This record gives sequence, structure tokens and C-alpha cells, in this order.
Amino acid sequence: MTRYLEQVQERPRRSWWALARRRFLRNRVAILAALYLVAMYLVALLAPFIAPYDPHEGDILYIHARPSSEHLLGTDENGRDVLSRLIYGARISMSVGLIAMVISIAIGSLIGGVSGYAGRVVDSVLMRVTDGMMAIPYFFLVLIVVAVFGSSFRNIVLVIGVTSWMVVARIVRSEVLRTRELDFVLAARALGASSTRILLRHILPHAVPSIIVAATLGVANAILLESALSYLGLGIQPPQASWGNMLSNSQAYLWENPLLPLYPGLLILLTVLAYNFLGDALRDALDPQYREGQL
Repeated sequence: MTRYLEQVQERPRRSWWALARRRFLRNRVAILAALYLVAMYLVALLAPFIAPYDPHEGDILYIHARPSSEHLLGTDENGRDVLSRLIYGARISMSVGLIAMVISIAIGSLIGGVSGYAGRVVDSVLMRVTDGMMAIPYFFLVLIVVAVFGSSFRNIVLVIGVTSWMVVARIVRSEVLRTRELDFVLAARALGASSTRILLRHILPHAVPSIIVAATLGVANAILLESALSYLGLGIQPPQASWGNMLSNSQAYLWENPLLPLYPGLLILLTVLAYNFLGDALRDALDPQYREGQL
């Protein structure tokens, strides 16, 4: 018995992150979703090298050509290679999602962190601003801003990022409120650490798991929103390819080429689903009590 207890005591204790990684790797759907997303980002990054044709170059002899050895997914109404346009469209859609997510996480973490740590008047003012932003229909707010300032890539990324930080702010605020009175924070305050150092060094790192989950879902929302804007003609403008404007342009040629809208629609669906599956798996891995609370 004594020998067994000694072996248990000598057994190395797994870190919290190691346990979270182990829980995540047990989810096969999440692994497939992560592999799919990595593949999509590689495709977007290597688009100039792997696209078989120039996405803007058309051939009037191959208008609405069926899939063949020359054009694996056929051509569109201008004789442009559909596969090449999908590959370049991935650069737009995946980049918009990623950059907009970084902007929203940065703004939300700053506002939520300051609100939760400062408390009282500052907290009240910042949360009322957050509530006011959340009260405005999100999609219509983006539509108005894009209609006023234009639909360039930069404007779309900024608009989506600047108008989607509210959920992140509330998540970070709740984590700050939970940890700001813990012993290690009180000790840092007693040692004379500044409020900025305490917030950045001791409090916000504890919100990282929740921020990671929010980030994955934020990318999915940004990609879906960019696709919706492009579909309505307020997003990325032709001839530049994005999955949304490819879907919009193809609906007029549904009878001539019924497969044309299928490709971008399927990529949008798979990408958004992959991010949602990944977000669910990360939530369960980083916060195992969530699943128990749902039962």
C-alpha cells in the first residue's frame, strides 16, 4: 500500500492545458473540422501557386462549360474557371473572417477588461454602451455603415470587426469580475502592481479559454456576414472573387449551369459548420463543466 501511494505521488501531474488538449483530441469531429480549416487557409495562402487559371481571365469558347479535365468544376457565364475563382474566393472569405475576429477580440477584451476591473461608474457606462450596441439589429447596422462608407475589403473588415465586439466584452467582463478578488490578484495589488499590470498579467490570461471559444464562433459569423453582404451586392465587388458574390452571380444562370451556385454555397456551409464544431469542441475541452451543466 505504501509503495502504491509513493508511485501515485511520484506520478507527474498533468497541467490544465494538457488535460484540455487531451479532451479536445478525443473529439473526432473537431479534429476533422480543424484539418478542414487548416486546409482552407493553406489553399487561401497558396492560391497564386495552385490555381490552374487566372480567376479573372475568361474564354468565350468555354462559357458555362461542364466539368472536364481542363476545367475540373467547369466555367461560369464569362468562361472563367470556377475552381480558380473558388480558390481565390477563399482568400477573401477566410481573410475577412480572421482579421475581423482579431479586431473584435481586441476591442471586446479591452472594453470588457476595463469595465470589469474598474467597476462602478466606468462599468455602468461601458455596459450601457454595450447594451445599446446590442440593441441595434446587427446586420442592418453593418448594411448602413457599408452603404455609407463603401464596400472595399478594408471597409468590410473594419465594419464587421468594429460592430461585433459586444459579446466578447461581456464574456471578458464576467471573467474579470470572477477573478479580480482572488488571492493572487489581491497579493499583486498589495505588492504595488499597477492596475494595467494586474489586468494584463494576472486577470486577462484567465479569460483566454473563453476568448478562444468566442474567437472561433466570431470567425464563422464574420465569414457568413461577408458572404451575405457580397450576395446582396454590398460586399466584395466583381470581378474580384468571393464566395458570396459568386453565389449571387450564379443564381441568374441556374438553368444554364445548375452546379454553379452549389460550389460556393457548399464551401460557405462547410466552413461555417467547421468553425461551429471547432468552437463547441473547444468549449467542452476548456470548460468540461459546461457539458455537465447541460445534463
